[in-house]
Amino acid sequence: LLSYLLRYPGPEVVAARDGLAREVAALPGGPVRDALERFLAAWAGDQTALAAVYVETFDLRRRAALELTYYAHGDTRERGMALLRLKKLYRAAGLPMHSAELPDHVTVMLAFAALAPPAYGEALLAEHRAAIELLRLSLHDLGSPYAHVLDAVAACLAPLSVSERAEVARLAR
Repeated sequence: LLSYLLRYPGPEVVAARDGLAREVAALPGGPVRDALERFLAAWAGDQTALAAVYVETFDLRRRAALELTYYAHGDTRERGMALLRLKKLYRAAGLPMHSAELPDHVTVMLAFAALAPPAYGEALLAEHRAAIELLRLSLHDLGSPYAHVLDAVAACLAPLSVSERAEVARLAR
């Protein structure tokens, strides 16, 4: 659900809004459902308007990149190696990449975490916890409704450790 809500709002995603709202309403009460209800309340308009907001938020700002290895590596050779490592991890877990997105795209990582054998997904998201938090904070700074989806993602993860908070500050610099 989190992965799907962060997808580009093409016609099929926008057409699924009512079903997504039912899925969110069916979640147990708590911070995840509350955050997603806030997102759905703000996720209004036709497909063109939603697509424009998405592009402005994620495609025109480096601070809101959905590719999580970008925060640590930028567009460098190290990032290429990190992407290769992710593809190998997905294959080792029995879930080879079949997506047009890069393997570090947050939607791919969240889908992997949901479908992977126990411990694979949790370890992957924990490894990229600082980048997830930096993206979450950036979206809040932008006033983006997508910040609420990242709030829900963060609520599913362990709280930030002291070292992860330091890494968030380092990445922000």
